[in-house]
Amino acid sequence: MAVKKQYWLIKSDPETLSFDEVNARPNSTIDWNGVRNYQARNFMRDELKKGDPVLFYHSQCKDTGVVGLAEVVRESYPDHTAWDKKHRYYDPKTDKDNPTWYMVDLKWKKAFKRTVTLAEMKSTPALKSMRVVQRGQRLSVQPVTKKDFDQVCKLGGENQ
Repeated sequence: MAVKKQYWLIKSDPETLSFDEVNARPNSTIDWNGVRNYQARNFMRDELKKGDPVLFYHSQCKDTGVVGLAEVVRESYPDHTAWDKKHRYYDPKTDKDNPTWYMVDLKWKKAFKRTVTLAEMKSTPALKSMRVVQRGQRLSVQPVTKKDFDQVCKLGGENQ
């Protein structure tokens, strides 16, 4: 039985990791580490699958919004940064035999012709039920419907 493709939005502060930085890495691939929210962790650990498309969202910047497309290329595995005492995402409560935190690998696919800002998404009636436009939805990893994914791609100048 084929696994149904799921769609995602993943947020990154561009000062920490920008979409262009992912593109510049070897093979345009990054380990998506440092998620320290249990619900976002559960999405990554349990639901993100190899081949799932991702809307790459820049947060905490002047023009927050979706800047391009990525893809999950490796499913969840323990986030090694949790055990590194010198790393900003170190967590002394987790252990290697029973990891608390997980990460996935993402591959850069394509930059949008223009950023689809949060303000634009909020003002687009077709996106009114999208999680990212809802009050209090701050998760760095969140599911997106195919309809919403396609609409954001269209707004960004990218037809799927």
